[in-house]
Amino acid sequence: MDNQKPEEFYTRLKEQLETTTTWPSNYLYKFIIPTNEAKSAEINKIFDNSGAVIESKLSKNGKYTSLSITVNLKNPDEVIAKYKEVGKIDGVISL
Repeated sequence: MDNQKPEEFYTRLKEQLETTTTWPSNYLYKFIIPTNEAKSAEINKIFDNSGAVIESKLSKNGKYTSLSITVNLKNPDEVIAKYKEVGKIDGVISL
């Protein structure tokens, strides 16, 4: 997310998703978190029982972990709801 207000970002994202994607569709989330098992577990819990494929990769020095999460969702509102849930976790960077 860039420097704009979160609600403006989500409104624009929803419009883009509605015009560029046929729903239901797979959506790829990318997050960077400080390497921390508890934070990783929190994110995994958000996507638990959703059929998500979660791939994680440590940074070169091991300080950060990147998470790529592919999940099939029904509509742009579900995409945004997951972003908001993950956004509540301290230290997570959404790409």
